[in-house]
Amino acid sequence: MPEGPSLHRLARLHQRRFAGAPLRVSSPQGRFADDAALVDGRVLLRAEALGKHLWHHYDNGLTVHVHLGLYGSFTEAPVPLPDPVGQVRMRMVGAEYGTDLRGPTACEVLTPDEVAAIAARIGPDPLRRDADPERAWARICKSRSAIGSLLMDQSVISGVGNIYRAEVLFRHGIHPQRPGRDLTRAEFDGIWDDLVVLMRTGVRRGAIHVVRREHDHGAPAYAKGRPRTYVYRRAGEPCRLCTTPVLHSIMQGRNLFWCPACQTG
Repeated sequence: MPEGPSLHRLARLHQRRFAGAPLRVSSPQGRFADDAALVDGRVLLRAEALGKHLWHHYDNGLTVHVHLGLYGSFTEAPVPLPDPVGQVRMRMVGAEYGTDLRGPTACEVLTPDEVAAIAARIGPDPLRRDADPERAWARICKSRSAIGSLLMDQSVISGVGNIYRAEVLFRHGIHPQRPGRDLTRAEFDGIWDDLVVLMRTGVRRGAIHVVRREHDHGAPAYAKGRPRTYVYRRAGEPCRLCTTPVLHSIMQGRNLFWCPACQTG
C-alpha cells in the first residue's frame, strides 16, 4: 500500500496539472458513473492529501475522495488519451493531461460534512502544516498497545506505512513491542520529528530514504527494486550497526522487522 509521501506527491501533481480549470470526469468501468456526473465539467479547486487519502475539491462544493488501498493506481498521460484499458474506475481529462484510476479501495463523491467526518477519524499527518502531534501523543501515552501497532493505526498517525514504521523505530532504538504508554515524551517527540523529516524527503525525492549518511557505505539507494533500509525486509541479514541478525515476525497481519540488539525494551 502506498505510504503518505506517495499520496502527497500525487496530490501535488494533480494540483499542477488539473487545478483551476474544468475537467471531464467519467467512469469507463461504470461503477463510478453516477458520482462522476456530479463533478463532470466542474472546476477543480484544489487537490490535497491527508494520510493515505486523496481529495479533489470542486467548485460546486463536492469532493472526490480516493483511497488507493493495496492495488489502486493512477496512470497519467498527455491528451488525447487512448481508449481505456482494463477496469478504469475514474478518468479525468484536462486541457493538457489526463489520468486513469484503477483498482482503488474507495472512489466516491462526498459532501463537505462527509469529508469532515472522514477527516475527523484520521490521525495527524506529519506531512501537513496543520498537523497536531498532541493528538497522537494523547492516544499513545495512554495505550497498552505496542508502538509498532500504534504507528500503523491511521487514526493515531496518518500516512505511516510498514517501511516508515520499521525504520523510524530502528533509528530511535525502540522495540516495536513496547507499549505506547511506556514511551517517554522525548521519545515520542523524536519519532514525530523524524517522521516529518523522512516523509518530507520521500515527497521531495519521490523515493524512501531512511539510512543515515554515516551508515550508508556507497550502496545504491534502491536494490532489487526496494529501498535501502536498516531493517525492513532484511530478516536474517546482519544489522548495519551491530551485525546482529535482523528479526522478523507478524504484527496484526503485517510484516515486522527489528534488531534485537539495537532496539531494546
